[in-house]
Amino acid sequence: MFDVRACTDQEEYARAIGAIGQYFNPPPGEEFLERFSQILPHERMHAAFEDGQIVGGAGAFPFELSVPGGSLPCAGVTAVGVQPTHRRRGVLRSMMDAQLRDVHERGEPIAALWASEETIYARFGYGIASWAGELSVPHERDAFAEPLENTGQARFVTPEEARELFPPIYDAVRRERPGMTSRSEAWWQNRHLRQPEEEASAPRRFVVLDLDGEPQAYASYRTHFSFDGGSATSRLVVREALGATPRATAAIWRFLLDVDWMATVELSLAPPDHPLFLLLATPRRMRYRMADGLWVRLVDLPAALSGRTYGEGGPLVLEVRDAVCEWNDGRWRLEGGACERTDEEPDLALDVSALGSAYLGAVPFVQLREALRVEELRQGAIERADALFAWRPFPWCLEIF
Repeated sequence: MFDVRACTDQEEYARAIGAIGQYFNPPPGEEFLERFSQILPHERMHAAFEDGQIVGGAGAFPFELSVPGGSLPCAGVTAVGVQPTHRRRGVLRSMMDAQLRDVHERGEPIAALWASEETIYARFGYGIASWAGELSVPHERDAFAEPLENTGQARFVTPEEARELFPPIYDAVRRERPGMTSRSEAWWQNRHLRQPEEEASAPRRFVVLDLDGEPQAYASYRTHFSFDGGSATSRLVVREALGATPRATAAIWRFLLDVDWMATVELSLAPPDHPLFLLLATPRRMRYRMADGLWVRLVDLPAALSGRTYGEGGPLVLEVRDAVCEWNDGRWRLEGGACERTDEEPDLALDVSALGSAYLGAVPFVQLREALRVEELRQGAIERADALFAWRPFPWCLEIF
């Protein structure tokens, strides 16, 4: 076993992040670590020690995650790494155990992460809870299916102006979409509005779209300029494009698709129900490659299940297996939006990772059954569970953290 505890100072913090940072080129420097500590405080960065040396690190951003019908405190797991000298020796398991217990003690009912390798985190109770894909629209195929009334005005803004204009629009979308993280002022400043030196050749541009005299949509993007044989082959890469209303969303995307000299417009991490699939006249010409997105772990099962909204349906009794957070193990009755421990006979039996997949509404129980991830113990229980947990729109996490 390794001694795992929270970092106490910047020196330990730097060495703990170095466990994952060593794989990046260049490794994170002092300036990065100073900015990073503003959104990931020392006490949320765990380090694994052996003979006084740090051999691994695991962090957790403190934020809230939007869930169906609400928002809950969430540990955003990040910067998880083990020194190559200590792989396959139990360092990761020791850190995950310590981190989950710390999350539970802090009263955060859920944890979430982006998996660098999809084979790692299911054994710690995380389940795929959303889907995200790479989307690319060729300029010659970017016409809308229905004409869009030319209303509204797009304008470039400075990072300082964006700091005031972007968050209200983001928060309006977040109230409707599960899977989105809350953003502090430091988060906006350090992760979205800063102009990094390494992007100087293709700087970020910030745009606000006004409709009816009010800011209703925004976009941040970069352009990568190129010509081939006299024809423009440039790419416009969207970091974020959000609208507070469907009309505003369509308008901001019309602006992006109409930027001159761009051969393609690209977006990473697009959900499978992104508006462009139906806005475009020829959606099959748009390339889309889907993969796993956010992974969710129920840390305090009754608090997590009681903290979201459900559809119509009677009580559901779940028999949940949890080998890591033993306080979740057992039978739970879900009725009227409240979850309590029970001795009743279960309707479904499943691992906590499968329940994490279903939690935000992207993965139906019928799909979990087909993948042998849930056992139906009472006829009709799968259909009742899907009626309870289903949610639209799909969950969408806009950024890898």
